[in-house]
Amino acid sequence: MCLDPMNGDTLNEECGVFGIYGHEHAGHLTYYGLHALQHRGQESAGIAWMDEDKLRYHKGMGLVSETLSMERLEAMSGQRAIGHVRYTTNGDSGLVNAQPLVFNYRGGTMALAHNGSLVNAAQIKRYLERQGSIFQTTSDTEVIAHLIARSAYDELEYALQEALSMIKGAYALLIMQDDAIMAALDPNGLRPLSLGRLGDSYLLASETCAFQAVGGEYVREVEPGEMVIIDKHGLRSVRFAQQAAPSICSFEYIYFARPDSDVHGVNVHQARKRLGAVLAAEQPVAADVVTGVPDSSMSAAIGYAETAGIPYELGLIKNRYVGRTFIQPNQSLRAQGVRMKLSPVKKVVEGKRVVMIDDSIVRGTTMSRLVQMLKEAGAAEVHVRISSPPVAYPCYYGIDTSSREELIVAQKSIEEIRQYLGADSLSFLSVDGLLKALDRPLSQRDCGLCLACFNGDYPTETYPDALAIKGGLV
Repeated sequence: MCLDPMNGDTLNEECGVFGIYGHEHAGHLTYYGLHALQHRGQESAGIAWMDEDKLRYHKGMGLVSETLSMERLEAMSGQRAIGHVRYTTNGDSGLVNAQPLVFNYRGGTMALAHNGSLVNAAQIKRYLERQGSIFQTTSDTEVIAHLIARSAYDELEYALQEALSMIKGAYALLIMQDDAIMAALDPNGLRPLSLGRLGDSYLLASETCAFQAVGGEYVREVEPGEMVIIDKHGLRSVRFAQQAAPSICSFEYIYFARPDSDVHGVNVHQARKRLGAVLAAEQPVAADVVTGVPDSSMSAAIGYAETAGIPYELGLIKNRYVGRTFIQPNQSLRAQGVRMKLSPVKKVVEGKRVVMIDDSIVRGTTMSRLVQMLKEAGAAEVHVRISSPPVAYPCYYGIDTSSREELIVAQKSIEEIRQYLGADSLSFLSVDGLLKALDRPLSQRDCGLCLACFNGDYPTETYPDALAIKGGLV
């Protein structure tokens, strides 16, 4: 699936984080790390760094390359930095919510970068406002800062542990203050967070591809319920909560993560190939060519083609030079945007029975356009195969589905969706097929994945207004 807000018909995750401690070019390397994580968020980007004893930061709207100029990079000094790329779901998408968020309080200055969504942030915010807190943003990340500032503990380590004991939901969190960087992962491990090394320096990132981008090496995953403290004494690990049932988001494997990343020791490209292979075994069809929707569906399409014994072809080409200027709010303009972004290869699909692989169907609008484009290019048949189970339930943990009404699978039968798409057939990977491809136990409760968007079984408590605060507080 293309993580592209142009078409309004894809799942998007909110952000990616990167941190480095102990390197003379910390700011520069954070810039490169964020570049590697750009697919996780294109709304805004920012870096906070320690310049001697002063915390400085810069952030802005747009891509990393648009936000951080070479002049700005040259001005960065110091050996510690954290960075953030953001995709906005609901709420304010303006600069005020761009991260890292920086706060002054009695303990000094701290910068926070957060990937995830807190399901009880609205309740905590209302309580804090009644106690006199004044919020400057609509980001749920600010709740964490207020809880730290109100703590009776002076040491950030203990104030942070107290704050984490009060919040619920998904969070991979980086905090920088004075001479330390701290990281924490929610007790379910819903979001990814890895620890790496670059010589004597420590690295933290949402994905291992960011380590490769700066010449670093993967060390291990940050464990659910673990807080990591990196300072002049080295690295320490503190358990702030008992690990709950591990529940990393299954869409990290399906499409969020970059193909060259490893998530919990599993290479994403190879995992997607297996998803496609199992899909071919479960949902075969007589066809002449297999193609994938660029970019994240390509691996699954290769796996499907190899297992089915059908040639894999580049039936759809992505125009990588369509900039953000063409992201349009109007539905008819979005349709034109899809044509500008993706185009069929007529000589490949003309007169052929085409299997088109994609990794999800959310609202169905983009898929219907792609089916139409292939048929206009002369495809004799278009068979849609989806390398994930049907997305039938909203996500509370940082993916932009706010209600079941938005999800076509929750509103129509598979046959009705097929007719809406104009496809000759439509099939999805089963949940058991997903678990088999990822080499997970077939028990959905004990598989180590969050499957809530498929089966409605959420790994944490949920709250009545949790959906209203994804990406911004009510």
